[in-house]
Amino acid sequence: MRFDEELPRPTRLCVVRHGETEWNAERRIQGQIDIGLNATGHRQAQAAGRWLKTAGIAALYASDLRRAWDTALAIGAALQLQPVATPELRERRYGVFEGLTYAEAAARFPEGYAAFEGRNADYAFENGESLTVMYARVTGKLREIAALHPGQNIAVVVHGGVLDVINRFVRGNPLEMARDFLIPNAGINWIAMHDGRWTLESWGETGHLAGGALDELPS
Repeated sequence: MRFDEELPRPTRLCVVRHGETEWNAERRIQGQIDIGLNATGHRQAQAAGRWLKTAGIAALYASDLRRAWDTALAIGAALQLQPVATPELRERRYGVFEGLTYAEAAARFPEGYAAFEGRNADYAFENGESLTVMYARVTGKLREIAALHPGQNIAVVVHGGVLDVINRFVRGNPLEMARDFLIPNAGINWIAMHDGRWTLESWGETGHLAGGALDELPS
């Protein structure tokens, strides 16, 4: 290689969690039920867009569920980009847990909730989806998006459960491992792919948000 030849740039993905919804505030399990943003969520989405205006974002992808899509529309308005609808990046299907609070799910389905809380990767709820299946669909699409944009900065708007999977994928941690990171609403997370290797650059940034944000799971 000549000394004046540029080294390949990493592909960087800014993965953003959607803004807050009323069900987030109620600690209610959304899954793939299509819940919209509340007033706080809309403000958070606009703040994320303002924060990313100088980040050199070349393309914008988003889950097509409304809370992620509306967040992406706000970010896209700031960046002058139209989001690409990406169903593969939807939240996990929680089956019979969807619509319940975490406390209600624990009371009604104690065995299933124990499997969920214990991060049993093969547990799929009733009419739901296992972590193993979700991991395959999310990481497959993530690789595809990165391959389409070599050397560029890309924004991707997703859900808390999706970010949980992405963090483990990038760090090489097992799905069964207890979570050791936060997933705040409208939090900004940077990951990168270079020469087939994934790295985590930053996680859970909320400096753009006034008053902080809710984590993905109840404390």
